[in-house]
Amino acid sequence: MDNKPSIEQTMSFNVRGEDELNPQDVIYLVYAALLEKGYNPINQLVGYLISGDPAYITSYNQARSLIRRVERDDLIEELVSYYVKDIK
Repeated sequence: MDNKPSIEQTMSFNVRGEDELNPQDVIYLVYAALLEKGYNPINQLVGYLISGDPAYITSYNQARSLIRRVERDDLIEELVSYYVKDIK
């Protein structure tokens, strides 16, 4: 049995790239970086989520770069989903 694709078949190739960051992981990592640097992580994250200004996020441990790679609406969706997950 030959597993080589024929010319009529379409091959699918999926690479998990940088764009597929888990918003939950990003929130935890950024939160930890802000806490380590002595900031109030909640205030800083809220400031970033409302304004979109990355200056609210420390560059320590590449937190600013990391959070900018995830859409703000994806971060907000993650937070809201977590908050209401047990509501039936």
